[in-house]
Amino acid sequence: METTHIGFPALTIAVFVGLALAALLLDILTHRDDKPITLARACLWSVFWVAISLAFAAFLYVQHGAQAASLFITGYALEKVLSIDNLFVFMAIFAWFKVPDGLRHRVLYWGIVGAIVCRAAFVAIGTGLLSFGPFVELAFAAIVMWTAVMMLKGGDRDNADEDYSQHLAYRFAKRLFPVWPELYGRRFFVSRKTLAMQAQKFTPGIGRGARRGMLATPLFLCLVVVEVSDILFAFDSVPAVIAVSREPLIVYSAMLFAILGLRTLYFVLEALKRYLVHLEKAVVVLLLFIAAKLALNATDELFRHGINIDPNTSLLIVLAVLSIGTLASVAFPKKEVAQANHP
Repeated sequence: METTHIGFPALTIAVFVGLALAALLLDILTHRDDKPITLARACLWSVFWVAISLAFAAFLYVQHGAQAASLFITGYALEKVLSIDNLFVFMAIFAWFKVPDGLRHRVLYWGIVGAIVCRAAFVAIGTGLLSFGPFVELAFAAIVMWTAVMMLKGGDRDNADEDYSQHLAYRFAKRLFPVWPELYGRRFFVSRKTLAMQAQKFTPGIGRGARRGMLATPLFLCLVVVEVSDILFAFDSVPAVIAVSREPLIVYSAMLFAILGLRTLYFVLEALKRYLVHLEKAVVVLLLFIAAKLALNATDELFRHGINIDPNTSLLIVLAVLSIGTLASVAFPKKEVAQANHP
């Protein structure tokens, strides 16, 4: 695990916060409607988010040198590629809840807000735990290894068949709030009074004297399931990115800029998911690499064997594995995709 040893002045923190807030505000202002996002528009926004991230990497390079920039880009690329499997789960969740395309961006927005807060807490705890010694790194390596093995055993699993009414988050939310059984526009909650007035409008006499209070809609239940799924994902991704650097700002900024681009990346992957069939294998390989890196760092502290993987090598490995996974998906598509392209 690499330590930057560079420190970050107030200017660096201000640039990071300002750039992230400005980009997020721009995204909010340009996605206020509930219209479905086209593939072309999603691709353009994805390029925009990558450009913003590279701009911050360039700032780190100018202010703090090549090592800081390399650590940031490595962490950013790792979080981005590890998020792909999570986005496929989101697709299955949206399909099960029958969320229209135009409302998915709204759910993803609040999901991203929750992820930003969650990652801040996880990064603070994770980097703090490392002060207890190399055995914490070995524990992180075991977590990452376990995730890789579970993904490998799962193979090409299909989350579309999962019954999310049995999901812990779904059942917990239903215990906390009474639920209206149908979507009600873009609302997460709808008041009993509103429903009573609507019933009175269409059927006079119906709905009078209705109790006050709020009902959760299926859109809120969907959001809760998405949030909890992301928190579970963070248990895997945070140790992986911490393997790159112990510096909290490097770790958190890399994860934050990757997360900010996930909404538009979702719509890109939704359109191209049947073509990117080997990306999950690339994710497994990266997780195994990260587990090995964590184990090497921990055993080096314990036994001083002197074997380490430097930041530039880590970056090259991450980019190479991601490129190979993408090229393999193009060169060796699933049989049904190949038949569709060559009838």
